[in-house]
Amino acid sequence: MTPFPGPFPFDGGTFGAAPVATGALSVALVSEHASPLAALGGVDAGGQNVHVAALAGALADRGHRVTVYTRRDARDLPEETSLRAGVRVHHVPAGPPERIPKDELLPHMDEFGRYLTRAWRDRPPDVVHSHFWMSGLAALRATRGLGLPLLHTYHALGTVKRRHQRLADPSPPQRVALETEVGLGCERIIATCRDEVAELGRMGIPASKVGVVPCGVDTELFTPRGPVAARGAHHHQLLQLGRLVPRKGAAVSVAALAQLPETELVVVGGPPVELLGHDPEVRRLRALARRTGVADRVRFTGGVPSADVPSLLRAADVVVCPGDYEPFGIVPLEAMACGRPVVASAVGGQLDTVADPATGRLVPPRDPQALARAVAELLADPVTREASGAAGRRRTLRRFGWDRVAAATEAAYCDVLDALPVVTRVGAV
Repeated sequence: MTPFPGPFPFDGGTFGAAPVATGALSVALVSEHASPLAALGGVDAGGQNVHVAALAGALADRGHRVTVYTRRDARDLPEETSLRAGVRVHHVPAGPPERIPKDELLPHMDEFGRYLTRAWRDRPPDVVHSHFWMSGLAALRATRGLGLPLLHTYHALGTVKRRHQRLADPSPPQRVALETEVGLGCERIIATCRDEVAELGRMGIPASKVGVVPCGVDTELFTPRGPVAARGAHHHQLLQLGRLVPRKGAAVSVAALAQLPETELVVVGGPPVELLGHDPEVRRLRALARRTGVADRVRFTGGVPSADVPSLLRAADVVVCPGDYEPFGIVPLEAMACGRPVVASAVGGQLDTVADPATGRLVPPRDPQALARAVAELLADPVTREASGAAGRRRTLRRFGWDRVAAATEAAYCDVLDALPVVTRVGAV
């Protein structure tokens, strides 16, 4: 059996993704706020939704039966529906059946956990993998009582969020303590980058419980070949993609644009285009663009269907990812898979995904001048841009395809199952 990989060797070879000899497992993925069925681009709908949907599908491709448990947030949702062959989505009745900001969901997690206990008592999964800290709480309540193995992926840590947002952090005050409880209570933590391993160590979670498996990218959807979105009249085009929240750093991109003549910035994400004028972050960014004299060179598309994202990425000369912090950051992978160079802030998972200078540039966060200098260097050199894009494509194929990510995740499941005492073991490998 392939052993569960420890910290991912980003700078030497590929991680352990060889096939694992295993029978089909029944896998429960718990993702309380991030449904794999959700439309992307909203405040609480982003990379975790993509990750859970893609991981579920890739595990199903390896022969496993996967059920994703997510909160029922609309009255018309069925109890269970099919996402694709081998993957079911189960809507858990926890709290009112309406959209609630994720930072207000904590009071409903006990109900979520009780529901999981009832659902799994008669038909237990072989392994449970929770995503985000509140999912971990609900899953921990259920797995403790039933003797089921639990693995956990945080996707974001409260310690990091609090450090960067301080008083603006809307998380419940007990978040860090509860995240620590999840980390100590589960059998294994699957971190997504090396920076997270260090953060977990500072929380008192032993390194022996942590392995690194990165997020992935669909290298067949995100590819250099295919339609290219229409461009504006300006000579160069930058693209920023993701949720429209201040920490994603779109204000840094707008400020940098003042030093990049004949360049347009396309900002993709947020509410539908017809509602952009009511969005507070869009209003803030438009005001900044007017003050810096670049309002005619900033274009907001609003949220777009995921199928349209590759063509938008292909149209860009450079993709910018200047977030204040980034627990992992899927956008750099999507851009690299499309053969686009990336300029990203040197934070979190972007330290692992973007290879500077091979696939782009890493710059300090919250620094428009540094962002502008790095972008200008690439815009001035089309040969380097092309070489960086090609290197990024090779890097995603070699390291970040979902088949490799699923294989490494499967290896983690098998490692945990192998370590269970026979008398309490649920699954068999």
